[in-house]
Amino acid sequence: MQTNLPNSLLDTPVGKEADRILRSCVHCGFCTATCPTYLETGNELDSPRGRIYLVKELLESGKASSITRTHLDRCLSCQACETTCPSNVEYHQLLNFGRSAMQTASPESWFVKSKRVLILGVLGSKNLFGLLLWLGSVFRFALPKSLARQLPDKSKRPVTRKDSDPLKRHVVLLDGCVQGSLSPNTNLATARVLEKLGIDTITIRRESCCGAMHFHTNSQAEGLASAKHLTDQLFQALESGAEAIISTASGCGNFIKDYPGIFLDDEKYRVKATRVADATRDISELLAGEDLSVLQTATGQTLAFHSPCTLQHGQKLAGLPEKILEQLGYNIPVINNAHLCCGSAGTYSLFQPLMATKLRDNKLHALAQISTESIATANIGCQCHLTGGTEKRVRHWIEYLADSCLPAD
Repeated sequence: MQTNLPNSLLDTPVGKEADRILRSCVHCGFCTATCPTYLETGNELDSPRGRIYLVKELLESGKASSITRTHLDRCLSCQACETTCPSNVEYHQLLNFGRSAMQTASPESWFVKSKRVLILGVLGSKNLFGLLLWLGSVFRFALPKSLARQLPDKSKRPVTRKDSDPLKRHVVLLDGCVQGSLSPNTNLATARVLEKLGIDTITIRRESCCGAMHFHTNSQAEGLASAKHLTDQLFQALESGAEAIISTASGCGNFIKDYPGIFLDDEKYRVKATRVADATRDISELLAGEDLSVLQTATGQTLAFHSPCTLQHGQKLAGLPEKILEQLGYNIPVINNAHLCCGSAGTYSLFQPLMATKLRDNKLHALAQISTESIATANIGCQCHLTGGTEKRVRHWIEYLADSCLPAD
């Protein structure tokens, strides 16, 4: 692709990187076959190729219309296009540059900005989010079923981890912003499994948000601030002897692994962020390198597994959790169109509800072809989004593993 970015932009690290990415695109169109929004609308501007042209025009001219904002905002950032791109175009990075430039070229309306600030303020505050969850549980009877199903089930006590002496190996277990409140069993189950493998888990006191929600929702300054704070916290934990940083929310893990790319203009944090990113592992990555023979074998239970985009396309770990579950005795059938997004995409379902609901229903239809009442996934956003559309039980796959492979307390 030929480019004509202004010299004032080309003289910056971001400009150089944007120009490189743009020039790597050969217009082949392979991306259109795997783009969820293009498959739904058939609009070229809802495809990665179309959005690349929009970003190119935006960066070259510094101007953007409402059409540009509409189609960039409609992107899920699922990175399915990157999985199928023969030229290895780093589309998600280019999209980040475009969304940042958009804030200057075409400011949001006060209504959209106010809505975004409110939603991100709630989701980014553990105390406020916890309070709203408590109120929701009190008035559960008055909530729509799709929303009530996403609240944690207070009738079921979370699994507990037995107290024990500190183990020789220890890892940082990320808590995340909403997972601890919405699905407390996820990290508790993870801690039990790792303890059985001789690995202790530590948590970060007052852990910062990773910044993904803000960064991908047109609030990049706030996202960078959160990312810097968490980078400092995790860097200190690594300096203190933690062997790895473990995420059970693939969305958080994917963004942290991408930290070096968001600090192009900050050499100090790019160095620290690189070490943090290199030490970050999805829970499936850690388990894949361990001897799992100490875990008991499951009894052939069938799970319908939804692989989040941030796991299969972002972190390139497609099939890894399924392989671990099958190794431990589970039956994991292949589902149709497993590469397509469920529509959660962080806060996407809150800002683009019509598209998100359509994609969720498509995913649930595919999962329903598996004869089981149990759906497993690897990201809290997908878990809640899918739960809102089905009566079936949706949980993180590590919870199923802990239930069947560890003795009851």
